[in-house]
This record gives sequence, structure tokens and C-alpha cells, in this order.
Amino acid sequence: MARQKSRSFAVIGLGTFGTTVASELARFGNHVLGIDTVDRNVSRVADTLAEAVIADGRDEQALREAGVGNYDVAVIAIGEELEASILCTMNAKLLGVPTIWVKAMSRTHHRILTKLGADRVIQPEQEIGRHIAQMLHNPLVRDYVSLGNGFHVVDFRVPGSLEGKRVDGLGLRDKFELRALGLMRGSEFLSCDSGALELKADDKLLLLGRRENLRRFADGL
Repeated sequence: MARQKSRSFAVIGLGTFGTTVASELARFGNHVLGIDTVDRNVSRVADTLAEAVIADGRDEQALREAGVGNYDVAVIAIGEELEASILCTMNAKLLGVPTIWVKAMSRTHHRILTKLGADRVIQPEQEIGRHIAQMLHNPLVRDYVSLGNGFHVVDFRVPGSLEGKRVDGLGLRDKFELRALGLMRGSEFLSCDSGALELKADDKLLLLGRRENLRRFADGL
């Protein structure tokens, strides 16, 4: 498999969220510039990122001198300060950054950033909160990914009550409007295409469907 081409990212705001994003992007082999107004925050990532500079995202000239306009993506991670976040987003747009992701802290903040042209607005606390609530609500749900338009892929732990049952005997398609994408048994991936596969306790069944149908299936066990 060909290695995915690396991209360049400017991460503005090096608090916990920004530092985590920047460090992970760098670990994946991307060129990452970290920017913050606090010397301590910049020093913390200096050995991890390709570049780390002290600058104020509210200052267009400072971002221009840091070369932000030459980056593929700007990640603005200063959601706690509404004015700074808005000004930084505007500056990134003025500098011509092709893609801009911004952290928001409220619905109003989200709406403003969207109108300013941010390509993606993230509310980490809400997104993680929903994720955790789903897993706490039903311990059989190990993890899930939202695909948009109401569809999710769920990593569903098979309980002992389903031991020995065939995938096509669960009524996934007819009763719940769900699709089995496959099954992980240990480190082995097994196809569910034929429906004849027999389940074992603690298998990981990957299910695709709408949230309400996935919940109906999980809650019925």
C-alpha cells in the first residue's frame, strides 16, 4: 500500500487540545507549525514539531511572518477566547489557507465560525461527551463512528446470549434495518456476507445503521 502523502498543518493555540492535535499530526509524519502566545506552551512542543513559534493569532502580520499562508490546513485551537478565535479564523482566511478547522465552545460560537467560512467547527467536549454517554448507556457498545446523515458504524461486543447464533438469525436487515460489515475475532477479520457465520461471545461485530435502529438492537439484548 502506497504511503499517504504528508500535508502541512499550522496549529494555533497550544493548550491541551491544540498540543495533542499538533503532536499526533507530527507523529503521523506531517510538517506541523505550532503557534501560541505563551512561551511555556511553545517550548513544550519545540522538540516534537517541525516548527514552534511565539506569535499572536489575532495579528495578521504575525501569522504572515510565521508563514501560515503557506500551509495546507490551519487548526485554530483557542476556543476559550471567542474574540481571539474569530480574529484568528478571519486572518487564516485572509492569508489564503485552503482548509480551516476551528475549536468552538458554544452553539453561538459555532454559528459565527461557520459564517466566517471555517471548513469544520469542532466542539470536543460535546463530541466526547456524546461518545462516552453512548458507551456508558450500553456496555456492549465498545466504540462507534458517526458517518453523517444519521448513520453510524458501531463496534458491538457479542454477549454470551448470542453464542452459537448465526449472523443471519439476528434479524439485522429485516427487523432493525442494520447491516453487518464484518466481525473481529481476536486479531482475525471475518466476513459476514453469507450470513452463515456463527457468533462467539466477545466477538466484535461491526454494524452499520441509523442510531435509533442500532439502539433498538442493543437495548433488546
